[in-house]
Amino acid sequence: MNSWSLLLAGASGPDLGARKSVLDRAANVLRPLGALRRLDEMAAFLAGWQRTSTPAIDRPYLLLAAGDHGVARRGVSAYPSKVTAHMLEAFTKGVATATVLAEHLEVTVEVIDAGVGNPTGDLSIEDALDYDRFEECISLGREAVAGSGTDLLLLGEMGIGNTTAAAAVATSLYGGEVADWVGSGSGVDEPGLVRKREAVARGRSRVLGAAPAEVLRRVGGAELAVLAGACLEARLRSIPVLLDGFVVTAAVGPIEVEVSGGLDHCLAAHRSSEPGHRLLLDHLGLEPILDLDMRLGEGSGALVALPILRLAIAGVTKVATFEEFGI
Repeated sequence: MNSWSLLLAGASGPDLGARKSVLDRAANVLRPLGALRRLDEMAAFLAGWQRTSTPAIDRPYLLLAAGDHGVARRGVSAYPSKVTAHMLEAFTKGVATATVLAEHLEVTVEVIDAGVGNPTGDLSIEDALDYDRFEECISLGREAVAGSGTDLLLLGEMGIGNTTAAAAVATSLYGGEVADWVGSGSGVDEPGLVRKREAVARGRSRVLGAAPAEVLRRVGGAELAVLAGACLEARLRSIPVLLDGFVVTAAVGPIEVEVSGGLDHCLAAHRSSEPGHRLLLDHLGLEPILDLDMRLGEGSGALVALPILRLAIAGVTKVATFEEFGI
């Protein structure tokens, strides 16, 4: 497999001059200093990665990856795997929650079928993806972003059983008690939660000491690999990224473990009700924009956070400074 360290070795950090320009302006607009501190910091973050003192979100793009998981056969979800196919159809017809929200916000959506009807291996007893399929999925994500022309990438997912994969990836990277990483996902009952914890524990035991990318390949999933590829390409192109929930964050987490600062271009849209998501955000040092106990996935949290970023930009670039207002 290609080394992410080598891939990102030449990637630039943010434009510090553009970031400073926005922060300097924010310090002089018509309001008390620091009154909208976090919003100003978000605007400056976008300025740095977009490499301009006048950031904008004109071409937001939601990459929504879907896939099936072999571990779902173990009864780790409240829903059968066939639901993934139904949701994929709903996405393509524009009637799912994420696509409706995206239309309202004028967000371009690209749905990537990463293996609906072609489940990964059961991560509790075998590798989720072989080397070829893993690299194919990474490439799918990279190619989608490369051709998107976006100024803000939103990442979302759908796949019955994928919170099991997310928990397996996260606990394999960071350790700790398996139970602390495993939540109810789509609403699995208590016996299902026990099965889910057992599957995650077995998966983790198989990948102890593995490199971060190998962890993702062996206990992750096809859609998770697509998201990792998209995030990597965004970093190479200096495109800011808005992460959705637990599954998305777990998918890109291995990048940061392998390359310190590899997720510096990412913002956490929200903190979900999944206990593993809360732990993972803490490990990654990401402060979420929202905390609404959301647990849908599909990029819905990223979409709900998007207007806040747009307002953050307007609150700096459109508001007059004291000098401009003649004060």
